[in-house]
Amino acid sequence: MITCYVSRLILRLGVVACAFIALSLSIACSGKVVLYPEDHERFARIDKAVESLREAYQKRDRSGLQDVMLPVEQLEQIQAEAAEDFETFQSIRLEFKMERIMIDGENIDVYVHWQGVWKKTSEDAGIRQRGHARLQWVGTQSILLRGVQGDLPFGMKTRQALSDLPPSGQKLPQ
Repeated sequence: MITCYVSRLILRLGVVACAFIALSLSIACSGKVVLYPEDHERFARIDKAVESLREAYQKRDRSGLQDVMLPVEQLEQIQAEAAEDFETFQSIRLEFKMERIMIDGENIDVYVHWQGVWKKTSEDAGIRQRGHARLQWVGTQSILLRGVQGDLPFGMKTRQALSDLPPSGQKLPQ
């Protein structure tokens, strides 16, 4: 009988101790404290800039693309290729996954993995592509694209035309 009483008491104390620990953890973890608020805000602006680029392309918004880019010759070529995509494809679905962000002063390198589907019509199965790119941004308060490297999702019309060419040495059908 005493053993049964002691067992119940230990069980109750264990339940109370678990409840106390759970309550303590929930109070301690209830709010995240940002240790470096300026850096956190900058990362949020970088994330927003990358998302704005993706969204402008996916929505086929030429002015939206221009808004996130510096007026650089390389980027003007990307804008022209994107404009061709907008004319060729009725639907563009594009996803970016940021793999790494490197910051050196005002210069920001964002490495992304992208994948997308480009459709000429709603019934079309579409072209599925994916790749990796380095998006070079600049700025602290206002983040703007200044350059790109790698396998880009922009210019899918050109990429499709190149993949439709026969291998060299073969004649085109007449």
